[in-house]
Amino acid sequence: MVKSYLKYEHSKTFGLITSATSNAVWSADEDAPNASSRSTGGGRAVVGADEEVLCWDVKKGELLGRWKDSGCNAEVTAIAQSKTDPDVYAVGYGDGSIRVWDSRIATVIISFNGHRSGITALAFDKSGIRLASGAQDTDVVVWDLVAEVGMFKLRGHKNQITGLSFLHPGDASETAADGEGDNELGAPNGHSSVSDDHAGFLLTASKDALIKLWDLGSQHCMETHVAQTNGECWSLGIMLDQSICITAGNDGELRVWSIDIKGLSSVSAHVTEDLERRYLSERGTLNRHGKDRTLGVTFHPSGSYVAVHGSEKAIELWAIRSPVEVQKSLARKRKRRKEKEKEKSLAADSKHKDANGEKHSDGEDGENDEIDISEIIVPHVIVRTSGKVRSMDWADTRIRKSLQVLAATTNNQLEVYDIPVKRKEKKSKSSEPPDYDRIFSVDMPGHRTDVRSLALSSDDRMLASASNGNLKIWNVRTQNCIRTLECGYALCSSFLPGDKIVVVGNRNGELELFDIASSTLIDTVKAHEGPVWTLHVHPDGRSMVTGSADKSAKFWNFEIIQEEIPGTKRTTPRLRLNHTRTLKVADDILSLRFSPDSRLLAVALLDNTVKVFFVDSLKLFLNLYGHKLPVLNMDISYDSKLIVTCSADKNVRLWGLDFGDCHKAFFAHQDSILQVAFVPHNQDGNGHHFFSASKDRTLKYWDGDKFEQIQKLDGHHGEVWALAVSRTGEFVVSASHDKSIRLWRQTDEQVFLEEEREKELEDLYEGTLTTSLEPELDAGAETSEAVPAGKQTAETLMAGEKIAEALDLGTADLQLMDEWAALRTTHPTAAPPPRHPLFLAHGNRSADAHVLAVVAKIPAAALQDALLVLPFAHVRALFPFLALWAARGANLPLTCRVLFFVLQTHHRQIVASKTMRPMLNGIRGGLRAALRTQKDEMGFNLAALRFVGDRVREGGVRAYVDEEAWEREEEGEKGGRKRAFVHVA
Repeated sequence: MVKSYLKYEHSKTFGLITSATSNAVWSADEDAPNASSRSTGGGRAVVGADEEVLCWDVKKGELLGRWKDSGCNAEVTAIAQSKTDPDVYAVGYGDGSIRVWDSRIATVIISFNGHRSGITALAFDKSGIRLASGAQDTDVVVWDLVAEVGMFKLRGHKNQITGLSFLHPGDASETAADGEGDNELGAPNGHSSVSDDHAGFLLTASKDALIKLWDLGSQHCMETHVAQTNGECWSLGIMLDQSICITAGNDGELRVWSIDIKGLSSVSAHVTEDLERRYLSERGTLNRHGKDRTLGVTFHPSGSYVAVHGSEKAIELWAIRSPVEVQKSLARKRKRRKEKEKEKSLAADSKHKDANGEKHSDGEDGENDEIDISEIIVPHVIVRTSGKVRSMDWADTRIRKSLQVLAATTNNQLEVYDIPVKRKEKKSKSSEPPDYDRIFSVDMPGHRTDVRSLALSSDDRMLASASNGNLKIWNVRTQNCIRTLECGYALCSSFLPGDKIVVVGNRNGELELFDIASSTLIDTVKAHEGPVWTLHVHPDGRSMVTGSADKSAKFWNFEIIQEEIPGTKRTTPRLRLNHTRTLKVADDILSLRFSPDSRLLAVALLDNTVKVFFVDSLKLFLNLYGHKLPVLNMDISYDSKLIVTCSADKNVRLWGLDFGDCHKAFFAHQDSILQVAFVPHNQDGNGHHFFSASKDRTLKYWDGDKFEQIQKLDGHHGEVWALAVSRTGEFVVSASHDKSIRLWRQTDEQVFLEEEREKELEDLYEGTLTTSLEPELDAGAETSEAVPAGKQTAETLMAGEKIAEALDLGTADLQLMDEWAALRTTHPTAAPPPRHPLFLAHGNRSADAHVLAVVAKIPAAALQDALLVLPFAHVRALFPFLALWAARGANLPLTCRVLFFVLQTHHRQIVASKTMRPMLNGIRGGLRAALRTQKDEMGFNLAALRFVGDRVREGGVRAYVDEEAWEREEEGEKGGRKRAFVHVA
């Protein structure tokens, strides 16, 4: 009989506030879901957290929302908020997919998949109906959010895209036209010279150190400039009025560019293009205080400030001076220079006086010609953060008296800083930059550094996680952090019997005892000379053993002593560790375990061996040789018969504890295996099943009797440092370098080994299949700048197969029904032929309705790629159905989309075919008739709406009569004015 196992599935993720792979976006309270009931005034931070998007209340540090698509396990790499609809967010993922989320209902509205690698930049256009995305695959794709399709893909950059921004010249031309009879472009007053039909422009920056300006109407690159002189361009920031943009790269260099937005509006208005004119011109270079790589440039919505940050613990704010302030600053400099020259001239003779005077006048004239950019953009303040900055965003831009900055740091926290604005005050010579305060932070629900040790309480209700500097206690059921305690650099930890005290071994060779109830450090014991790599509590709960890099294992008894309370005669009980025995070995101890029967102690050494000693006499019992690199961790089964060891050599070995024989050695992971753990009991016959965690980001579940892998648990996005199995075996907890702690629960679903192997092979095959379908680009071949935006995935291939299958069934059914119709002309009572059961199952629907239903179920974003998969024979079979749909007027938008795409793709073959060309005329006639009907219907509806609107407006106006004036007139005031009616809306 085939053995089945119970499946473990990912249940919860906690301990993660923000991941270092994605940017953070600040959102106002009124933009957030349930704003009226939960508004706190601090705003919301929308951040990426591995494969999820989290929405935090930055004032209360409370998690408000968690957006996760169950079909996606790739990590979030980019987030952008729509300016027209603040509830809509575009989220880019590491697998090249993009999902558009509605934050109020936390669901995906649209999914796109057009990039071959992770998304690095996203930008909405002004109207919110187009989205531009840039990725590591060097492509830029423009998406239509209404039609839910990729419009085109722009190629030209040679490295990953680091910045994107739409340019809308219409805004500039409208503002320029106000107030003047004719603007610079010759457009009459009050009218914009920009064509409403023009698609606009796109500005892109890439790691290849280039900045490009694209015309989206003609889909070509208008200008290319070298953005950085000293290496890659890492970020792009653009002012709200689109007049200035800044590119940033290595060594703290910031390059400022001016954009000729009026010139662009003339390009969009006319067909011809001035090839000599440049619309992007360099204004100058600024140098940051920090010399690290610049990762972000963000302009304040007011246009008065720009924030710049690198990969260090600082955000630099620069002030953008107004023209008046620039002139005042230049006047002060000229005055100072004149005073210095006057002093020099008094000391020198008259000849030198004349020369200096000439020089000065030249300099003054030159000053007026071109103002240096360092006079316009000046340093304002440097905000020092508590962690390295990953991204920042302006927070609460409604406050006039101060600036607020949201910073997401790489050490898993969010901070909001408040910087007062002191622009209006007259600065003295000793004026200091404004002070700033950290007003809000979200740091409690996670560790600042990697979790190195996990420990579960005896009742599986509490979880202790220890890292460098922090020990946190979590409620396993609710995933809430209930205690945070400061500790040293923790390497190992454990709950002591009673679950009231946690012991932590750290890098300094100390053992720290913490009382959970009072959140206090009870005692610190200097246990070893080197780091305490491992500790284990004796099965009887009365003692423990610690192992260290000082080549010794020490045994400690738990003793309760009565300690006097200072100033009183009362005593209080306190736990103390009493050192009883020491076991000296030949090398550093990396791991040690008691056997559950308390008879043996296994010690793993740095010399790649495991030594097994008797606990009572400490005499050597077994030597386990076999690993090629040090054994990092081990565990002993519930019955003390098996010991499993894992090593940096990527192998797991199973040994018998009777004779020390190696039962099996298998290559378990693709990288070092950091921890192994047996299921602690044998209730379901799984006492010899164990888990392993590795640097290859996976957990694996093994059968120690059959030496088979049962299940592979994917989900972490970093090395898995720690692992803990519950006492009941119902769940497993793992902690990773990605700062997340994950809970894996046992389900009732059964796992069969053969099915798991087949599933792995299928996944491998699908991965190679989709990559083989991607067109290969030759290194020397010329590629067009704009290509169709599409990507073949397993979903699009399956959709194409479904269409082909529906066409085969539909064609056969059409032929069958035609034959029956012909037969009925001679035999009117002929019985209908038996149709395919699929049509009968769907209410005996017609073949064309069935094919239309299959096509309509395919997501709009995947439809074009699905149609590309169809061979031409099936395209030929599709045309009779297109004619039927057009004649019936069924789902006209979808019919037109399919028809136009098929015509674009197979135009030459269709025109050359004698059977398909006549069919096109029929389809055209049917479509025109159906479209005419729809047009008339829409015209009728519009007229009805106008009529209803007029009636509503009329109903909102009432005639009002002033009674006093009426009475006065009634009393006989002849020749006076008649009563007046006033219309009040």
